[in-house]
Amino acid sequence: MSISPLYELARAARGLGGRPRTGKRWPHFLYFTDPQRAPNPELIIATLPRGCGVVYRAFGVRSAVRKGRDLIRIARRRGLTFFVGADSRLAAQLGADGVHLPERTAGRRGHNLSLKRRFWLSAAAHDEPAVRRARAAGIEAVVISPVFPSASPSAGRAMGVFTFARLARLTVLPAYALGGVNQRTIRRLKGAGAVGVAAVSGAARVDPSKT
Repeated sequence: MSISPLYELARAARGLGGRPRTGKRWPHFLYFTDPQRAPNPELIIATLPRGCGVVYRAFGVRSAVRKGRDLIRIARRRGLTFFVGADSRLAAQLGADGVHLPERTAGRRGHNLSLKRRFWLSAAAHDEPAVRRARAAGIEAVVISPVFPSASPSAGRAMGVFTFARLARLTVLPAYALGGVNQRTIRRLKGAGAVGVAAVSGAARVDPSKT
């Protein structure tokens, strides 16, 4: 069986050098599901190495619970940490390990402290104010994006490695790099303070002769 680009990326993320500053052992790689860009996430999850994380984003579909149960079953077999995006009620229904919040809702400290009693808690951050808010609001890890140019329709202007490194130092929390991360660009994150990287459907295989 061929090794998938995401598997290779997850393995490469282990060597970034970033260290979590909390007692929890955060995954080095987070895979974000996306029904539009990767309609069969179970196939991808089934190839991820042990110790990775999955962020299940249901986007409110009616089949969210059924689909989530299928995915968490695979994740458990693979030894993966399972998060639910933006929906703590669904996370509770599925028995998920964590909740990942969008930037716009990550600043509610009281709500976050309540969630932390039951779940690991991460959040998206796209700039310095968001990183500061996340830390002050009790978030435990941040996914910072977009770091590199991305084909995602929702991605904004890439911030680059230097800005990512500055934000990672600023937050003190475990920081993940998201956006345009593949087997070539991940090399540039070495020593930048990332505890790991995150990907949706990218991580396209790179021709070594062109790097």
